[in-house]
Amino acid sequence: MIDATKKWIFLKISGAILVPSMLWFIINFIKIYDQEYSVMVNFFANPLSNFLFSLFIINAYFFSALSISEVFEDYIKNEKIKNVANRLLYTSAVVIPLITIILINNL
Repeated sequence: MIDATKKWIFLKISGAILVPSMLWFIINFIKIYDQEYSVMVNFFANPLSNFLFSLFIINAYFFSALSISEVFEDYIKNEKIKNVANRLLYTSAVVIPLITIILINNL
């Protein structure tokens, strides 16, 4: 299978997963927005909420990295700059969600 086809399929799948997980996050965010700190800690202490939030964060960064990578492919002509930009993008798409998940788990 061609790499562009794989990337397109991953974009569609991650986008389809992102919509319900984003709805779940927005609904729960509205519930805990004006609450005390302890309510937020209890929300993330729940294993199901913690797991779903982790999946949401990972999927959101994966989707955004794939989308931004497509922009790089279209608008950056220099191959060296494009490769460096893509590597930095994919590195940040791994590091930032991991740091976020670790910090949320340590609340």
